[in-house]
Amino acid sequence: STGSNVFAALTIVLCLIVGALVWKFVMGAPGNFQNAAEMRNGAEAGEPIAGNYLAMVYKGGYVVPVLMGLLLMTVVFSIERLFVIGKAAGKGNVESFVRKVQGQIAAGNINEAMAECDKQQGTVANVVKAGLLKYEEVKREGFDSERAEAAIQQEIEEATSLEMPMLEKNLVIISTLVSIGTLMGLLGTVTGMIKAFSALGAGSTPDSSQLANGISEALINTATGISTSTIAIIAYNAFTSKIDKLTYSIDEAGFAITQTYRRFRARANN
Repeated sequence: STGSNVFAALTIVLCLIVGALVWKFVMGAPGNFQNAAEMRNGAEAGEPIAGNYLAMVYKGGYVVPVLMGLLLMTVVFSIERLFVIGKAAGKGNVESFVRKVQGQIAAGNINEAMAECDKQQGTVANVVKAGLLKYEEVKREGFDSERAEAAIQQEIEEATSLEMPMLEKNLVIISTLVSIGTLMGLLGTVTGMIKAFSALGAGSTPDSSQLANGISEALINTATGISTSTIAIIAYNAFTSKIDKLTYSIDEAGFAITQTYRRFRARANN
């Protein structure tokens, strides 16, 4: 947990730094602008070279590096969650694994079902194996059906509660980026429009260059903020869907275990 928190904090800081460096030295490189020679002597960036999108994004202002950092965070945390959740699913197809385990449990082959869990690995396999171990324990103790079902279900819930934090870690960051991306894009839009209206109100003749720059800044920040929020919300929904699928697979296997014990007790009573 501590290591994961440190990773998240460092990732946030590094993404913001990288976003600022890319904005300053890649997008703001003199070669992207018409006054490249003057810029090398310390002059401010002038008009972008026609068709140079890096320079156009650079002209979006100081909100752009923050937005780029947020976009980079979204990508990094999405890749990290994709790796972790993919590893949690195990080595094989989860649905196939659950079907195999259900078949082994229904046939009373508990040891074979545990072997399938060891082969599959991952979150679902760990929780199912915990349930199977509890099954063997209550079977030796001779619990009645209701007590056994409650004990097995509690064991599965406890094992699930230990596995879920690993799966849900950093999802709150991705969900937060959905809102922050939109808000930062809106902030950049407002600052750009302020510049545009300032150009309109400057003297009797509006400065067309400042007006165009202000509108360009507003639109660039809007587009970057929307892109960040779009990627973040797609990633968040995809990962929560995968987690729900894993949880459903656990519920299926747990139900099979409890039903098998009911049949075992029924045969024993007869």
